[in-house]
Amino acid sequence: MTAPDSLPLHVLTGENLASASPDLLRTMIKAFAESLMSADPNTPDYRF
Repeated sequence: MTAPDSLPLHVLTGENLASASPDLLRTMIKAFAESLMSADPNTPDYRF
């Protein structure tokens, strides 16, 4: 059970990203895109 005064994750994340510097956001997006592009598409997905 969560604490009654806790914020939903999407609200907290949205507020933090809105107040973050553009350099931080650029770095995060670059790292995310690079991880997607470097993923091996032929690797089997065993998450069934």
